[in-house]
Amino acid sequence: MKRSFAIAAVFSTCALIGAATITVATAALDYRPAPVAQLQGLDKITARISTFDVPVGQMAKFGTLQITVDACYRTPPEELPESAGFLKISDVHEDGRESRDELFSGWMFASSPGLSGLEHPVYDVWLKECLNPEDAANQTPQAQPAPDGN
Repeated sequence: MKRSFAIAAVFSTCALIGAATITVATAALDYRPAPVAQLQGLDKITARISTFDVPVGQMAKFGTLQITVDACYRTPPEELPESAGFLKISDVHEDGRESRDELFSGWMFASSPGLSGLEHPVYDVWLKECLNPEDAANQTPQAQPAPDGN
């Protein structure tokens, strides 16, 4: 009796572990590369928010910051919307000798900007979305209704 109970407990535990593994695997997001990162920056002095697009592998300037996007990934439209980008952000001081301080190097997630963000006294930068211009070109515009002559 004890032996059959122990065997049943082992099998039920294995079944629960297998079900949990399947649940975790199906919850994983399918990230696909995107060629452009859309970033937003806040200048804390002027309280102005700027939105700018940076192609992967290129650099953009925002104030005294140099922002390089090394990778950008997004989920397909049929899944939960999420974008993730690997950014390197440096502060460039033009004080005669052109010093450069790396402030941030890591992944930023559009859905959780506070998870991994830039800490700077003057500027905030966060990932808004990873864009694929081909997706926008493939979408057909919706037909506009013709104006009624009555």
